[in-house]
Amino acid sequence: QVQLEESGGGLVQAGGSLRLSCAASGRIFSTDHMGWFRQAPGKEREFVATNLWVGDTYYRDYADSVKGRFTIFRDGTKTTVYLQMNSLRPEDTAVYYCAASNRVGVPVGDFVKGSTWQYWGQGTQVTVSS
Repeated sequence: QVQLEESGGGLVQAGGSLRLSCAASGRIFSTDHMGWFRQAPGKEREFVATNLWVGDTYYRDYADSVKGRFTIFRDGTKTTVYLQMNSLRPEDTAVYYCAASNRVGVPVGDFVKGSTWQYWGQGTQVTVSS
């Protein structure tokens, strides 16, 4: 199976930056899908970003609320996925979760749904102060 461990969360002032890391181990490959979700107190878990291969085409997708501010990328070994978060806002405060999936034949649009993903990390807290 796949194990995921997030790191890099913390407290940052509004307008600042953080880089989250998700280290993957186990039976994971470069073509497996990885992404980020977040959950604020009292709210549903929501999609943040994902990168994935569909055939020979590489896709990145972001929630509207983070477009232009957040960037998802993977390292050269494809065993770690990062979320670079810039221009952070108090409303970005949440527990951020890394997710992975090795399912095939899933429509691209379905990766914004938490139920699509098979593996989850424990989460890392991001708090943005005003």
